[in-house]
Amino acid sequence: MSFPESRPRRLRASAAIRNLVGETTLTPCKLIQPVFVVEGNNVTDPISAMQGQSRYSVDRITDHCKEVAEAGVSTILLFGIPDHKDENASAAYAEDGIVQRAVSAIKKSTPELLVMTDVCLCAYMSHGHCGVVEGDTIHNDATLDLLVKTALSHASAGADFVAPSDMMDGRVLAIRDMLDDASRTDVGIISYAVKYASAFYGPFREAADCAPQFGDRRTYQMDPANAREAERVAILAEEEGADILMVKPAMPSLDIIHRVRNVSRLPLAAYHVSGEYAMIEAAGAKGWIDRDAVVREALLSIRRAGADIIITYYAKEFARSM
Repeated sequence: MSFPESRPRRLRASAAIRNLVGETTLTPCKLIQPVFVVEGNNVTDPISAMQGQSRYSVDRITDHCKEVAEAGVSTILLFGIPDHKDENASAAYAEDGIVQRAVSAIKKSTPELLVMTDVCLCAYMSHGHCGVVEGDTIHNDATLDLLVKTALSHASAGADFVAPSDMMDGRVLAIRDMLDDASRTDVGIISYAVKYASAFYGPFREAADCAPQFGDRRTYQMDPANAREAERVAILAEEEGADILMVKPAMPSLDIIHRVRNVSRLPLAAYHVSGEYAMIEAAGAKGWIDRDAVVREALLSIRRAGADIIITYYAKEFARSM
């Protein structure tokens, strides 16, 4: 049928009708709040490039996580910023490392909160790269050993999921094998399956103190020009044992979210990253956009593209607003 018999505006006539027929919904249980933990005591350190976000010491992060849970968000993604960095990332897998202590404290104070831990080495390496450096090369296979040790240490501390974000080949399989061999079959893996070498990560590198000291990350993070490759690496991550796949960054990759959704039946997450957050905050502060409306539209667009889960710095705030 066509006009005048067909009138799509009938289904837009009131808020009640729009809510009734709405195809995409946002609920707090589908959101994950990123959290940063640092060394020290009584530390709440605002992140200048990410207005409204802070880094917390272990004694403070428990209160923050309680607020996240009370808002209705059931999951956090934890990033650690150590005091010590070296060429072996030894603080990443230390039994008393910053993430390990934070996980233990959070699970004691808020046991109902799901804790996912970022498994990468960049914040722990003196050179800021995500793997072992040999000359000017990031050595893939040597890095796997350190990633496995880090993931296992997080699991031993009480993490529910580990999230390898380094983009080394084979890391999901290596981590899954080690967890299973250690009788930690209960610990899941959320794989940064599609992680582009994106300019949208800038504010995060300030927050996590992880900018590379030389070169860039384009030999291991993906080329933003590539879409077919995204399908390939997502399938590989699923075959290696990932429980959840992730696409990062989210809004510049809506087409990729859709493509990955069509090639995998696994739950799919998308990371609404620091640069996306910072742009919205900056434009909102200037009065150039309706900040709250843009946040909602941004998150809806990520869900509409096919993401089941959204990792976003707006998680706690958005959940409270609902």
